[in-house]
Amino acid sequence: MSDDAAQTLEPTVEPAVSDHEAALLEAAALAHAAGAPRPVEEEAREPVPPSERAKLLLRSMFRLAIERSHMRVALVGLVFVGVFGTISAKLLMMAIFGDPPSQEHRVAAASSTAFRPDIIDRNGEILATDIRTVSVFAEPGNIYDKDEAVELLTAVLPELNASELRAKLTQRKDKKGAGFVWVKRELTPKQQAEVHRLGIPGIGFLPDHKRVYPNGVAAAHILGATNLDGIGIAGMEKYIDSTGLQALNSFGLINKQADLKPVQLSIDLRAQFAVRDELAWGIDHFKAKAGASMILDVKTGEVIALVSMPDFDPNDPKDALSPDRINRMNVGVYEMGSTFKAMTLAMALDSGKYNVNSTFDTRGGVLNWGRQKIHEYHGTNRVITMPEVFTHSSNIGSAKMALGVGVPGHKAFLKKMGLLDRLRTELPESAAPIVPSRWTEINTITIAFGHGIAVAPIQAAAAVAAIANGGDLITPTFLKANPDDKARSTHVLSGQTSEAMRYIMRLNASEGSAKKAAVPYYFVGGKTGTAEKVIGGRYIHNRLFTTFMAAAPMNDPKYLFVTIMDEPQGLPESGGYATAAWNSGVVTGKVIERVAPILGLPPQFEPPVRPFPQMVKLNAYHVNQLGGP
Repeated sequence: MSDDAAQTLEPTVEPAVSDHEAALLEAAALAHAAGAPRPVEEEAREPVPPSERAKLLLRSMFRLAIERSHMRVALVGLVFVGVFGTISAKLLMMAIFGDPPSQEHRVAAASSTAFRPDIIDRNGEILATDIRTVSVFAEPGNIYDKDEAVELLTAVLPELNASELRAKLTQRKDKKGAGFVWVKRELTPKQQAEVHRLGIPGIGFLPDHKRVYPNGVAAAHILGATNLDGIGIAGMEKYIDSTGLQALNSFGLINKQADLKPVQLSIDLRAQFAVRDELAWGIDHFKAKAGASMILDVKTGEVIALVSMPDFDPNDPKDALSPDRINRMNVGVYEMGSTFKAMTLAMALDSGKYNVNSTFDTRGGVLNWGRQKIHEYHGTNRVITMPEVFTHSSNIGSAKMALGVGVPGHKAFLKKMGLLDRLRTELPESAAPIVPSRWTEINTITIAFGHGIAVAPIQAAAAVAAIANGGDLITPTFLKANPDDKARSTHVLSGQTSEAMRYIMRLNASEGSAKKAAVPYYFVGGKTGTAEKVIGGRYIHNRLFTTFMAAAPMNDPKYLFVTIMDEPQGLPESGGYATAAWNSGVVTGKVIERVAPILGLPPQFEPPVRPFPQMVKLNAYHVNQLGGP
């Protein structure tokens, strides 16, 4: 064998390759099989530097993972995206809405978002409405430093009581969960921003509504107020809840205020402001303790205005519970004095036992009845006609009329006129009259001229309105009425009796005690009433309660104006007298003069023609002086 052949047959000895390099070469081969270009290192069979080996190893590992496990990698990726997406969404929701509401949160949110309808006057002016606000709450279990929280919160909300807040934030050891307490309801936007800036853990906000009364004290006793949970606690606000609003809110059936129809009242806001102005002037001028005034539509029973002073601001009703801030028209009961003589004369005329030309002997100025002596205040010491009993406010004449009708007839008439029972209106606040437990003839005598029975002024006003409007007793209402609604009306007097009383009331304004309210061109008629207050079971002669009732125009009455004053004082201009004509009468006249144009009551520049035709036929006392030819 030749040398060449021997050389060929000798085994070829290749350079030694380490296990690591073998792995690299295998990875490279696989990559080449998959279409990757063969590495230069393999072609040249040159040693691979350590740094390059590491790079190749990592590259090959990932290429192998993707090649062999791409389905698993995709699945893991989706899982990671889902988990991190859920966590991100949760964090975002917590940042926006806070923690999921607990049961306490749900109850609080339900109570703090009660929707109420707007209250508007008869012309659509807003009297009460809701505005959106927020309330701040605390979770005591999540507040770590309660002293610091109290210090910070009272710094930005100085109206908070630090001791009370600290007590709220002190959670009982046996109480589970973070707990829930209100910190302050109905924050302003500025207060909310300041509390938010504090960044106290465990302090949060809930949406809320605040009831606002844009006209302040106007119609306060009519509107009433709500508590912090939006529940009516007095006046028309409480009445609205009684119609089912509170139940609807509690069941979550009201989602927004727009779902609720506004409640329209009978009140005319313009007249309300004017009446309050004049009454405030009168109380100040005559140095009275208190007073009240109202306007009643005698044809529909609508209360057009009602003011009782001192009053309160329903936006901050803390003063509403003060005893001197009651609604004197509805809740107070008083002896109405000589205004009750209108009832007595109407009763006498309607009984058929007397007519407008009946006469009464008042000579001597005293009526003796057992041990009782009835005196005249403005004695005439002569025989007087029925109209003169009214214009001279004769106690003796009134007593004799009532005695002529008799005790049973007297009681029956006052019952029919709604004066012996509690008057119910939409306002929850009302008072029952005070009547004698044992009604005898002496009671009939004194009640005939307004002593011995105490009623709410609004029910006396309703009775006088029936006397003036043709004989229909209409329950007063604070809601705008449908003129065709006769459900609240009861016919109690004949038309002739009503005309006779209108004539007598007009005569009193022409030549009697109602002159102070005889505003020119409005054909006013009315009656004064002065009663001594009963204190400690005794009448106090120098502490008076005065009343004035006037209607206009007396040929066809539309409105009744009522003013009462508690303990007005005599002035030099009144000669020291503090009787009704000098104070309540003056205020009523100013109210009529100011409000009549607002209410569209047209002036009558010429006297009405034959305003009392039946009285003319009867040739009643001075009837020809009260109208045109």
